[in-house]
Amino acid sequence: MPAHVCIVGGTGALGFGLALRLGRVGIPIVIGSRDAGRAHEAAARAAGHVPSGTFTGLQNADAVQEAEIVILSVPFRSQSETLTNLKHALVPDQLLVDATVPLAAAVSGKATRTIGVWQGSAAQQAQEMAPHGVRVVSAFHTVSAALLTDLDHELDEDVLVCGDRAEDKAKLAELIDRIDGLRTVDCGPLEMARIIEQLTPLLISINVRHKVRAGIKITGLG
Repeated sequence: MPAHVCIVGGTGALGFGLALRLGRVGIPIVIGSRDAGRAHEAAARAAGHVPSGTFTGLQNADAVQEAEIVILSVPFRSQSETLTNLKHALVPDQLLVDATVPLAAAVSGKATRTIGVWQGSAAQQAQEMAPHGVRVVSAFHTVSAALLTDLDHELDEDVLVCGDRAEDKAKLAELIDRIDGLRTVDCGPLEMARIIEQLTPLLISINVRHKVRAGIKITGLG
């Protein structure tokens, strides 16, 4: 297990939910934000939910230092700026987990639609922008932030992961599988992220229509 996990955007709904779930199983969490004050506040709030956990809040560039795994959980409109600001902070051999979804809501559109990304997907854009040697995988696009945050809810869904190196996906799977009720499904190379990212607006539409918080479960894997 890594010495700690950094969640850039851990003040947001998905990042905060991941912080709680990972912190509860003993993973030290560093919450990163553009605003150090917001990061400190989120860490304190997480500690209130999970008193047994270890949470630290730092400005993004400080937060990513010495983290083996960095989860990028920011709105699509902030992804490019965030990675630009982290260009000299991220280092080779770090695993960057991109959870960004190019929702049309980023440009005042509907949350049930996505916008085109020149590179093919938000994850591929992250790979293009990340410093040389930083390895990128894509994950967490179909997991409900609200259900992650609700620690009384028993999770039962799959996390769809894609990346170009089997060892990178295996490292992330080891982390994901620490969370009760989550199972990692290897979905192939990073280019598959363009399909997986489209599932987020689909789930948003299903959830709005049926007033549920649906997730993804792949059958037949054993």
